Amino acid sequence: MRREISEKKPPEKSGEGMKEAFSVAIRKILPPVWHTCRACGRRTTEEVWKKNHKVCPFCGKYEPLTAKERFTLIFDPGTMRPIGRNVHASDPLHFPGYAEKMKGIQWKTGLNDSAVTARGQIGGTDVVAAVMDTRFFMGSMSTAVGEKITEAVEEADASHVPLIIFSASGGARMQEGIYSLMQMAKTAAAIEQFSEHGGLYISCLTHPTTGGVTASFATLGDITLAEPGALIGFAGPRVIEQTIGQKLPAGFQRSEYLEKHGFVDRIVKRSELRETLSDILRLHVTEDRLRNA
Repeated sequence: MRREISEKKPPEKSGEGMKEAFSVAIRKILPPVWHTCRACGRRTTEEVWKKNHKVCPFCGKYEPLTAKERFTLIFDPGTMRPIGRNVHASDPLHFPGYAEKMKGIQWKTGLNDSAVTARGQIGGTDVVAAVMDTRFFMGSMSTAVGEKITEAVEEADASHVPLIIFSASGGARMQEGIYSLMQMAKTAAAIEQFSEHGGLYISCLTHPTTGGVTASFATLGDITLAEPGALIGFAGPRVIEQTIGQKLPAGFQRSEYLEKHGFVDRIVKRSELRETLSDILRLHVTEDRLRNA
């Protein structure tokens, strides 16, 4: 009697499956890359650090996200696309050494300036978003930043979609002097017009949000969210104490203090940010539909 033996072929792996298998194999060969928390000094693997959105799993300290990381965090996968003109930082006052330093930062970060703008979806709702990237002159506001923020506001206004701005800044860029300060009025005027047209502006304050950015578009939101422990204010606590000659309360200008005193609507963890934004946007869209029914 003839005996037939059937050989089973192993199932073919998809592209994603092959990619995951390759990543596992590489992790077994290479030693893990470690990241040390700047606050508590404890170490975790770079993989865990990134999965935790740059929040220390031990002490909960937040480290800054890049613009790309921020967009990846909030947008639905595959929906992000850059918007706006290719605006580069300039040197209107010919400040000594500014142009050379700016070129170095542009090469290092791949950014034209500290503001990056994009369109995408959050929970299926179209939005325009702008992110301040602190790697570029500590997110300071230049003429190029003012133009990028204004363009984002006008894009949201023309498209009738909500606007979200993530602020993180040391304030006006001193190398551009009065030109930088003029951006406060420019961005505030654009947001005022957007508001008059019924647009929803969600302002998200991250660490740190100070100076001219705080005194303009960062604090003009219809809804103001903040990350835990973020420093938010115009002048720093040390400058204020030296000016008034008094000791400030504990935690002054931190997001928790500002939420308690009504300056911030809600403090939102990074792990809950997309869900929170999705809920707010869904309520806003529902309200608009009821209003127009």
